[in-house]
Amino acid sequence: MTRSLSVLFFCITLVAIAPPSTAAGPEDEAAIKAAALDYLMGWYTGDAERMERALHPDLAKRIVRVDPEGKWDRVDNMSALTLVQYTRKGYGKKVPVEERQADITVLDQFGNAAVVKAVARDWVDYLQIGKVNGEWKIINVLWEMKPRPEEPEEKSGD
Repeated sequence: MTRSLSVLFFCITLVAIAPPSTAAGPEDEAAIKAAALDYLMGWYTGDAERMERALHPDLAKRIVRVDPEGKWDRVDNMSALTLVQYTRKGYGKKVPVEERQADITVLDQFGNAAVVKAVARDWVDYLQIGKVNGEWKIINVLWEMKPRPEEPEEKSGD
């Protein structure tokens, strides 16, 4: 009888300390996409509250700036506060509605962490999104500008 109780206690202990399921349910995936969409559409519409809702206050948004001559590279940083202020100023509203791109792809999700690719008209973001206090928030962003299309050359009147 003592051995049976020991085995039962061991099994109960394993269940009690087992980590929660790491599979993303449909509600998690929808919430992850919603955070990324709030980020992009908040930018385009100048909706600072929507942008702020998407971001964790400790957000770090970074881009690697490369010297075209190859002499130096640097990493530029932006905080959540700066991004919300730029959104409030309406910089994203300058993009015509018909040119706004907001493609969201969840690349991976495990437990309370997700990685998302967000493609906008002028840039590509890799978002690290975490579930904090039950809400999915963008914590880190590494981004890159898309190459600008070349302007057609003006032809001289021959």
